[in-house]
Amino acid sequence: MILELLDVHSYYGKSHIIQGVSLHVEKGEVVTLLGRNGAGKTTTLKTIMGVVAPRRGAIRFDGKEIAGLPPHAIAGKGLSLVPEHRGIFRLLTVEENLTMAARRDSPWSLEEIYRIFPRLRERRRNGGSQLSGGEQQMLAIGRALMTNPKVLMLDEPVEGLAPVIVDEIVTQIGKIKESGIPIILVEQNLAVCTQLADRHYIIEQGRVVYTGSNAEFLADDGVKDRYLGINIAA
Repeated sequence: MILELLDVHSYYGKSHIIQGVSLHVEKGEVVTLLGRNGAGKTTTLKTIMGVVAPRRGAIRFDGKEIAGLPPHAIAGKGLSLVPEHRGIFRLLTVEENLTMAARRDSPWSLEEIYRIFPRLRERRRNGGSQLSGGEQQMLAIGRALMTNPKVLMLDEPVEGLAPVIVDEIVTQIGKIKESGIPIILVEQNLAVCTQLADRHYIIEQGRVVYTGSNAEFLADDGVKDRYLGINIAA
């Protein structure tokens, strides 16, 4: 087990957002966090990263407690979050965005990133502001890989993208999975989730209400209807 949350609670001000979340991620697997908007999925990722400080519970990464550590310390241990807004440097070129994140001990070289994301090689001299939304997402994921993550967390990686770009990014995430990096995926596109994931968690009102394997989840229409609604793949 690479990551474990035990009865984690976190707040925005006085608002109790995460209300006892427990989950785990095994080495090499892709786990999704599913749920309606406002359920607490993104807050769970931010709590893991220390951006939102947990008030109660344990967060263990690689067997060591990380709850309460500052975000830079958690990132330094090998957790990497690609946020929904992507966070690329718009005035820097693609290659500058990538190389500034490189770590000496990372097996992810510039050439390896360009192999997985050939569009980035084509656009390597373009500024971040000159990229399409899909290209910006590829750059954000590529930059995260350059930091040599032990766990990669992706928040809505295909939101708002054209279907052909969604397919491309799904293929690229699949290649990252093949490399053995565990991935936590928050995504509203159910087809994307079921193509990539080994297991699923559903969060509702800050609590985990369902967990199951990909096969179990695909076979349980009642769970999908009850917790996710009919528009989840839209």
